[in-house]
Amino acid sequence: MKVFVTGHNGYIGAHLVGLLQDAGHTVTGCDINLFEGCAWDPYPKPENELIKDVREVTQAELEGHDCVMQLAAISNDPMGNVNPDLTYSINREASIRLAKLAKAAGVGRYLFASSCSTYGKGETLDLDENATLNPITAYAHSKIDTEKAVAELADENFTPAYLRNATAYGYSPMLRIDLVANNLLGCAFARGDIRIMSDGSPWRPLIHCRDIARAFVAFLEAPKEAIHNMAINIGANKENFQVKDVADIVKDLIPSADIVYTGEVGADPRNYRVNFDLLYKQLPEFKLAYSLRSGMEELFEKYKEHNFDQADFDGDQFVRLRTLQHRLHLIE
Repeated sequence: MKVFVTGHNGYIGAHLVGLLQDAGHTVTGCDINLFEGCAWDPYPKPENELIKDVREVTQAELEGHDCVMQLAAISNDPMGNVNPDLTYSINREASIRLAKLAKAAGVGRYLFASSCSTYGKGETLDLDENATLNPITAYAHSKIDTEKAVAELADENFTPAYLRNATAYGYSPMLRIDLVANNLLGCAFARGDIRIMSDGSPWRPLIHCRDIARAFVAFLEAPKEAIHNMAINIGANKENFQVKDVADIVKDLIPSADIVYTGEVGADPRNYRVNFDLLYKQLPEFKLAYSLRSGMEELFEKYKEHNFDQADFDGDQFVRLRTLQHRLHLIE
């Protein structure tokens, strides 16, 4: 199949392109290259590449594709809060516009990278897809608004689906350390301590970034009836952890690092433990390739291989927010 991937040069996209090609698909990538120069390792490139803003994609550029995968976004809560209007412009308006263009171009499937952050301050534990959405950030609101608007476009010829991804972590050629597991391990490796800014109690569902990419491939190849116009949590029940549990794994990997609770943010209001039963009901052959421990072990080896140090930890290259603040003028 021919697949149009936005954000193909991002943290997840750097895995997704190669996985699609390995499965025999042809990829068109579209990325504004906002984070050019931030790569850690080389990664596969698509057969066709558009270097442009997702807000400027045309219907003609989508024609002939079987699926659009919309990953391009202002990609987490802190970044979204820097400029909420920009977050809505890219994460919501552009995503809805892209879905409409895809449908008009005859693209049969539209896969949207949503997020478990839509559950926000979870009212209960083990939240499934029918749980109350309780967003507390512009990023989360943008995901919910897009799901609702795109759902109205679904018909017998157009199948959207919404992958509510758990919190990503793990090695990528486009490494990010502004993610809780990557950050705690990077801090321990580079600084010698494990710094937790909350009290360590909030729950997070965690998933390796490559497993998110694998889920997109699975949704591409799934029968229409398995995913048609459905929001589905992407992760695994056993991969829900409290932040302090993540710190314990880091401590196992780097015993010399002390766990430090800084108390900078107090009690983190983002607290959600998520149920993933629907994913395995609808796609029974899909399984995660990583557990948190195996993914952290892999990343630990990569930190060693790259001689990751405090300059890396404190610099801009691996922290999207810092790079974005220098380059906002490119997308405003």
